[in-house]
Amino acid sequence: MRQGRNVGFDLFKFKSIQSSISVAFSCLILFSIAITSVISYFLSANAVEENSEHYIKEIIQQVNVNIQSYITNMEHIGMLALTNKDVKYYFSDTGFISEAARRPYEKRISDLFQSILISRKDIASIMVFGYNGRFVSDRRITSLNPNARIEEQPWYKNAKKEGGKSIISSPHVQNIIQNEYRWVVSLSQELKSLDGMTGEGIFLVDLNLSVINEICSRINMGNKGYVFIIDKDGNIVYHPQQKLINSNLKTELIDKVKNETSGSFMTDEGGGKRIYTIQETHFGWRIVGVAHTGELISNRYQIRLSYILWSLLALAIALHLSFFISRRLSQPIKLLQGKMKQVEKGDFDIRSEIDSQNEIGQLGRAFNIMVGRIKDLMNQIIQNEEFKRKSEWQLLQSQINPHFLYNTLDSIIWMAERKKHEEVVLMTSSLAKLFRAIIYKNNETVPVRVELEHITNYLLIQKMRYKDKLDFQIDVDPSILDYQIPKIILQPIVENAIYHGIKKKLESGTVKITGMEQGENIVFVVSDDGIGMDSEKLRQVLMLTHTSNKGIGVSNVNERIKLLGREYGLTFKSEQWEGTEVTIVLPKFI
Repeated sequence: MRQGRNVGFDLFKFKSIQSSISVAFSCLILFSIAITSVISYFLSANAVEENSEHYIKEIIQQVNVNIQSYITNMEHIGMLALTNKDVKYYFSDTGFISEAARRPYEKRISDLFQSILISRKDIASIMVFGYNGRFVSDRRITSLNPNARIEEQPWYKNAKKEGGKSIISSPHVQNIIQNEYRWVVSLSQELKSLDGMTGEGIFLVDLNLSVINEICSRINMGNKGYVFIIDKDGNIVYHPQQKLINSNLKTELIDKVKNETSGSFMTDEGGGKRIYTIQETHFGWRIVGVAHTGELISNRYQIRLSYILWSLLALAIALHLSFFISRRLSQPIKLLQGKMKQVEKGDFDIRSEIDSQNEIGQLGRAFNIMVGRIKDLMNQIIQNEEFKRKSEWQLLQSQINPHFLYNTLDSIIWMAERKKHEEVVLMTSSLAKLFRAIIYKNNETVPVRVELEHITNYLLIQKMRYKDKLDFQIDVDPSILDYQIPKIILQPIVENAIYHGIKKKLESGTVKITGMEQGENIVFVVSDDGIGMDSEKLRQVLMLTHTSNKGIGVSNVNERIKLLGREYGLTFKSEQWEGTEVTIVLPKFI
């Protein structure tokens, strides 16, 4: 319905502050009808029709949202299968799999498809047809119809043509499985290679339309009203009287619906005046609502009598009532509008002073909360961006401790003078690898394997410097090697362990690094058997005071990790003469 012309009718059904406004407008309309009762009757009937048209449009929009949400959900299920590593490898051109090794892959993929079907009764089948000749479905044993050419199927050709975009087919009888003929709608998509450049097969999901039938069958638009769906070619996807249409006992205005864009039109064809409301989906289907106007205005006599009896009585108080109510209700709205204009100018200290208990009062309180939250969020964003800027600057400035670099180069010179060529080569190589790990792609994050390479080279250099006084162990679960973590988070912890723990120890010491998965987190533990810390020293470390002469420092490491979430970061445990243990908790992400 056209907004503005009949806004009073839209609001009449509410019992809140909006109903008060609608009463004022409805009263004015009602009193005007008393002067020209016949003309106003037809105007009212027209308004009811338009209001009903708007109501039907909203219903169809909701059906459209539900169906598009359903199709989107099916596309997400498709993405779940398409991104499965077994699927991508099995159908890849690079997936060289022997005949004997194919069965485990097919079983895992088939089990994945079966698990999807168990939770979704509306899916008839899931299949993948690889360009490399391989085929897997949700069934362990599947016999394809020898008379059906897969490459000639519309869903196959269209998916291949679109190159990775999901395609919704017209309703059709699926005959690719031997001795099975199901009435389905097919969702197909081309399986892409790892680099996304080439296609490797077609993924197919057949839907049995049960969900769509259920969504449409619940819609109530009177005794004669109904909803039907057609695809972009005009084929009927759903109709409550499908059998009558198939037997030519009922006709539908398919051609006119196809030529109309989203909107409404009225027709007198087919025995009575009807309203057709159309909504087009993003994948080409058209959802059509049909309502009979005779059902929308069934109380014509009552409307006419009501105008005659009440118009004269209501006219006397109409102007006074509408003026009083509109003024009473518009005043706080205008006050709130003025506050909003001040917020638009950047004043986030403004607050609404409306204290009523109706919707306007609730809106005023919500306005205050919103402005307060916006102000807090802006301050938080400013603080986070400032810290991130400083952290990145400090990281670029302090990725390698100059003192450490000086000592390492000095050690290399000393070895070279004493002709310890192997040690010079080893230390120089480790130092080069250390630099290469630090500048890895200039990213803030690196794979765990790169961080381990960095810390291993760092420890090799330190071990050569301290000789038998330092030893180290690295024990990291291989399953976490490809996860991304912030770069250079282990070196400051290990550096502290060496300089503050093992260096001050009379005998030799060991630094141990372990890494593992714990639920959705990655946990590293850096421990040493050095001199440890007393309670006062531990308290100072727990404060994470940044020291300018020790690389990027534990404070920087802790704050960089906490940018990923306040639940992540560093924890310390130490006892005097027993050693120190630092636990680093990080999220898992690829």
